[in-house]
Amino acid sequence: MISNKMTKFSKSLKCAVLGAALSVCAGVGWAQDVTLRSPTGMMELSGRFIAYDGENIQIDSVYGPLTLRYAAVICEGDACPDPVTSVPELRLSGAARMGRVLMPALVDGFARSQGLQVIVDQTDPAHFIQTLIGPDIGKPVGRFKFRVTNTDEGFADLIAHEADMVMSVREVQPSEVALAIEVGLGRLDDAVQSRIVGLDALVPVVSPRSMVTTISFEDLSKAFAGGIDNWAALGAVDLPVTLHLGPKASGHAQQFVRNVVDAAGRVLSTDVVRHADNVTLAAAVAADAGAIGVLPFTDIGQTQPIALRDACGFISAPRLTALKTEDYPLTAPMFLYLPSRRLPPLAREFLAWMRGPQAQLVVRRAGFVDQGAVPIPLDAQGQRFANAIAAAGDDMPLIELQRMVRVLGARVRLSTSFRFEVGSTRLDAQSRSNLLSLAQAIRDGQYNAQPLMLVGFSDGRGAAAANRNLSSARATSVLRELRMLMGGAFPKAVTVETEAFGEALPMGCDDTEWGRQMNRRVELWVSQ
Repeated sequence: MISNKMTKFSKSLKCAVLGAALSVCAGVGWAQDVTLRSPTGMMELSGRFIAYDGENIQIDSVYGPLTLRYAAVICEGDACPDPVTSVPELRLSGAARMGRVLMPALVDGFARSQGLQVIVDQTDPAHFIQTLIGPDIGKPVGRFKFRVTNTDEGFADLIAHEADMVMSVREVQPSEVALAIEVGLGRLDDAVQSRIVGLDALVPVVSPRSMVTTISFEDLSKAFAGGIDNWAALGAVDLPVTLHLGPKASGHAQQFVRNVVDAAGRVLSTDVVRHADNVTLAAAVAADAGAIGVLPFTDIGQTQPIALRDACGFISAPRLTALKTEDYPLTAPMFLYLPSRRLPPLAREFLAWMRGPQAQLVVRRAGFVDQGAVPIPLDAQGQRFANAIAAAGDDMPLIELQRMVRVLGARVRLSTSFRFEVGSTRLDAQSRSNLLSLAQAIRDGQYNAQPLMLVGFSDGRGAAAANRNLSSARATSVLRELRMLMGGAFPKAVTVETEAFGEALPMGCDDTEWGRQMNRRVELWVSQ
């Protein structure tokens, strides 16, 4: 799981910290060592050069990563930057799914928005550079250096101080969080150290010759754990089940195993066929009538996607609005993870631009799902309200359903939704990103004179009154966090209120954890 590079870096770190003898550390070396001295000679620091942003130099010292104002020190060593000729650089490493299409498209869009030209230099299949050229001076003003491999390698590069951002198609793992803390990069699972660039989804797929159109979350988990070996067990034709996934280092494959197989207390079957990439995986599944695999939403090739269902009859398919709202349980955000150190102005400007509408348009054009809020009219939610009526029991009287329709009927739901980590009051990663985007939209005046309503819902476990109180508390919690992001108060032209309907509008069956997770949410509605 942790690459050889990580092991090598850990050895280097120990050598530096412990001051081990050269014989112990042979073969490790610090290829880019620099020494920084104060003009008076009272201070001296040595370490590996990390980056220079035009104002500050960063080194990895025995005290961890340090940032110093370059004009205030004397630098010695081959890696010392020249302030006159130095060009700001940003190093991105990680998932090929992001690095080959999405991120280069965003860099190109950012450059055009600044009136800059982009020149691409491909050094080898895994490395390329996008150089930004100023039209007036005809010289480089910035470089984006890409290393395109997989998510595991991206985190290894960041922790080894060989990358400034990780391109990841899964959430950071606890082991990576711990290593990042150890080397002074901060907590990578903190909201301020990650950005969601776009949305994808993990989709169960079968051969076009298969008659299977849906599968339950439970059966999907059981199948990939080896508990279902023939389609006849699922009421389909008598055919052996063959299992297909991407490589072990694939972030998507890791996310599926963790969220579907491991989360159910199962172990992935040893009979799973691993494929080097999504193209070969899709081709193998398409050619085998008994195959089932898991692919990203936009990489299904000639396979047949199948929807997820639960014991209550709820069907969930990977559609545009379902991904934006997280109503599809296998939504897969694409992340950028950042160190806690100061990034160069080029990086800060790029990250700020990515929150704007121009970046969302680039994400859409690149074939992914953007985070821009889209309206979902009431008449497009007939199935949801039908489910509410069908699921209503003694604890959910008709008068409460009527009140819900009356309150929401005068409003339009937006795709911006908020869900919480399992067993926690903390918003999940996509919801934290949604909250930042909503705060930015409010600052930009997008909802001036359009009252917003945060509407809380709960699962159906427990008494209805308690569930309504719980859903109200969730809505209030989101409102509180949103107000904090706004500096403690909303603009005078903006009104945000809360409402709660408890278990009144279920999205999934409460018999499963993922169903309960779908039901515990806060939706955003806006007055028409």
